[in-house]
Amino acid sequence: MRIETLAVHVGHEVDAATGAVATPIHLSTTFERDAEGNYPSGFIYGRSANPNRAALEKALAALEGGEEAAAFASGLAASSAVLQSLRPGDHVVAPTDVYHGMTKLLREVYQPWGLDVSFVDMTKLDDVRQAMRSETKLVWIETPSNPLLKITDISAVAGIARAAGALCACDNTWAPIVQRPLELGCDLVMHSTTKYLGGHSDVTGGAIVAKTTSDFFTRVREIQTTCGGVPSPFDSWLVLRGIRSLPWRLRGHCENAAKVASWLADHAQVEAVHYPGLKSHLGHEIAAGQMEGFGGMLSFEVRGGREPALAVAAKTKLFVQATSLGGVESLIEHRASIKGEDPRTPQGLLRLSVGLEHADDLIEDLAQALE
Repeated sequence: MRIETLAVHVGHEVDAATGAVATPIHLSTTFERDAEGNYPSGFIYGRSANPNRAALEKALAALEGGEEAAAFASGLAASSAVLQSLRPGDHVVAPTDVYHGMTKLLREVYQPWGLDVSFVDMTKLDDVRQAMRSETKLVWIETPSNPLLKITDISAVAGIARAAGALCACDNTWAPIVQRPLELGCDLVMHSTTKYLGGHSDVTGGAIVAKTTSDFFTRVREIQTTCGGVPSPFDSWLVLRGIRSLPWRLRGHCENAAKVASWLADHAQVEAVHYPGLKSHLGHEIAAGQMEGFGGMLSFEVRGGREPALAVAAKTKLFVQATSLGGVESLIEHRASIKGEDPRTPQGLLRLSVGLEHADDLIEDLAQALE
C-alpha cells in the first residue's frame, strides 16, 4: 500500500462487537483470564499492553518500514528507554545541534549514571569518525536539527556506526514520512508523537521504531513496560487518529514552509534563513537526496539580535508565541529564551513551526511584524 492508504488503514479495523468504523477506546486496566488462567486476548494489564497502544505501535512500525515499535508517554521517555538499554561505561556519539531536552537528558541524567557522551558536529563526517571508540554503542542523529536545521547525511553516518559495531538511531520528529531513516541504514527511529504524528497540539507521546527485531529492542520494550512510561489509551487513540491525515498534512506544511522561507530570504530585516529547501542552505543537496519534502520547520535570524527578534515575535497575530511544533496552527518562538545559556543558538533567531493556514496570510503576518 502507498503511504496515504497505509496511514488511513493500518492499525484500524471495524470493531467486531459493534460494527463501529471508528476505533473504540479501551480504558480497561485489567483483562479477564480464561478457565485455565491464560489471557486469550493477549492483554494482561494496562502498563504492559493495551489494545489502543498495540494498534498505534502497529501503525508506527508500518509507517517507518520497521518490524516493531514501542509507544511511550513522551518523546523524551522514548529517548530515555534507548539510553537505559545501554550499560554504564558505554559511549554515545550525539550531535552538538540537537533538541535541548536530549542534551539535558544526556548530560544531567545519563552521564552521571555512567554513560560517556561525545557531542560532535554531525555535518562533518570526519568529526564523527574521530569520535568513534571501541566502547561506542550508539550514534544518535537528529536531522533536520533543532533549531538551526543542519542536515546530517543519514546513510553516511549510519555506515560509520555500523562499521564500528554501534547502533544508529535517528530522531525523525521533524520529518515523518518525507524522510525514511530505516531505509537509509539506521537501526532505530525516534518520534515525539506530540508533534506531526498527533498533529493537533492536544496529545503528548513518543515512540521508538526498530528496523528489525533484536535483543536491544527487546530491552527497550522491557524498559517500556517495567518502568511504565506508557501512553494512556486515549493518548494512543489520538495519535493513531492523527496519523490518518499525516501524509496530506505534511504536504501542506512543506509547501507553506517553502513559501515562507523564500519570502524571508529576500527580506531586508532578515540576516539568515535556515531551511534545507533553499538552495543556499549548506545541507540542501544532502537533504534533497534523502528527503521527499523539506518539512514544515524553519528558523530565521532578525538583524540586530535579541531585542528586535523578541519584538517581531511579540507582534505576530497569526503565529502564536508558544513552544512545540507540528500542529495545524503556526507557532513562533525565540529559541535562545527557551534553551538558556547556549552560545550555539543566535540571540536573533526565531524558530517557526509553519502550520496549515494560507501561506499568503502567514507571510502578511510576518511582514507587519518585521516592519
